[in-house]
Amino acid sequence: MTSNPPHAKGPGLHNLSPDSLVRLATTLSVVTACVMVAMKGVTLYLSGSQSILASLADSGLDLLASLITFGAVRYAKVPPDKEHPFGHGKAEAFSALFQAGLVFASGALVMQSCIHNLQNPQPIARSGLAIGVLILSLALTLGLVFVQNLALKSSQSVAVSADRMHYVTDLVSNGVALAGVVLAALGFGFMDAVAGFLMAAWFIWGAVNVLKEAADHLMDKALGDDEVARIAGLIADDERVLGVHQLRTRLTGPYIQIQAHVEMAPTLSLDAAHQIIIAAEKRLLDIFPNADILIHPDPKGRAEAHAGVFSEEHDADA
Repeated sequence: MTSNPPHAKGPGLHNLSPDSLVRLATTLSVVTACVMVAMKGVTLYLSGSQSILASLADSGLDLLASLITFGAVRYAKVPPDKEHPFGHGKAEAFSALFQAGLVFASGALVMQSCIHNLQNPQPIARSGLAIGVLILSLALTLGLVFVQNLALKSSQSVAVSADRMHYVTDLVSNGVALAGVVLAALGFGFMDAVAGFLMAAWFIWGAVNVLKEAADHLMDKALGDDEVARIAGLIADDERVLGVHQLRTRLTGPYIQIQAHVEMAPTLSLDAAHQIIIAAEKRLLDIFPNADILIHPDPKGRAEAHAGVFSEEHDADA
């Protein structure tokens, strides 16, 4: 996960906040999926193309995934409450996990249909309509991915990232479908089913990547080594901070959580130590505006291992 400034820049969108960009991206995702499902459903009925079937299945799952994402990113932003004192950010990870399951199921069903079509080939009707619909789908998807990229530059939303994966996959799958329909129209009928099978395999590969990203959030994966080192450097960027230890980070949907112990001179007053910690938190928030931060002061040379089951003493024993 990379850090970014709080506002993304883009033509006509530069005045939108990160939250507004995320909401816009999820709304456009639902609208785009609805349009493509309608177009491809009619085209499948008229043409019988296996490539269109595979593309329709992908778009149908995109619509369901987009609706889930639409709700998840809004629920993830609900402030912490009594039952969820660390917030609701992991709703996005559950959303992504569900999306991965849908894509696996879709890929299996499409593969089955394509194998049947290879064994019992059927000609494609109205191939010109199918080609036109796929070209329009590519154009709509490109526009949506552009907005999703802007949203991800300003907000590290795992749900939007998973949704974007669907539509980047669409760019590839619609391209493969287009090639399959064109080749079938030129007399290579079996290529339509082959293209559909390749698309289904691509769906499953994409699902594996979404599953991994969702698992990282659900398993409280730490930030990368470079970012952890940057966090430690920002905390220590004060001559009164004499050391940083037991630094822990984790991903929680659109947020990151940072915990650390800092060493200070034992002679400092409580108020002085508090002001040092507040300054460190501000430095972190300038770079990681989506962070929840907890910093604990330790007197240099006098602190004992503490913090329960994940204390430094337990770490040493391990």
